[in-house]
Amino acid sequence: MKCPFCQEMENKVIDSRMTKEGLEIRRRRECLGCEKRFTTYERIEEINPMVVKKDGRREPFDKAKIISGIKKACEKRPISMETMEKLVDDIEHKLQESEAKEISGEKLGEIVMEALRELDEVAYVRFASVYRSFRDINEFMSELQGLLKEDIKKVKKDK
Repeated sequence: MKCPFCQEMENKVIDSRMTKEGLEIRRRRECLGCEKRFTTYERIEEINPMVVKKDGRREPFDKAKIISGIKKACEKRPISMETMEKLVDDIEHKLQESEAKEISGEKLGEIVMEALRELDEVAYVRFASVYRSFRDINEFMSELQGLLKEDIKKVKKDK
């Protein structure tokens, strides 16, 4: 590890601690050249699948794109930023657990929609309307009717 002050390669670890979330190790180091201290973080390298677009292009999974779409869908809804970030973290974790090297954009969209459906039905419908590119009001109404039927089933099941 190169010292950020003098560029010396030799240093020693003087303290190691796990972060609150338990996902990283924080290390305090002391440079053996200039004796200044600095902090480094160590974490597991996460490997996400490539997303295969409708036109066949492949691009790396982009967490920022997912959070952007979810933010738009959740706009003016009572959903905290922490909840949205946790939703995206859960989706990313699900992809990593699958160990798939590729995922279709369509499948990724379905995963996001399912997560939003459980979180907030209005956000789900907003996301679905953009993702599924409803051509007219009939397609939109069909989606809403399906949602209502599921709600009715849940209510009857709970009784």
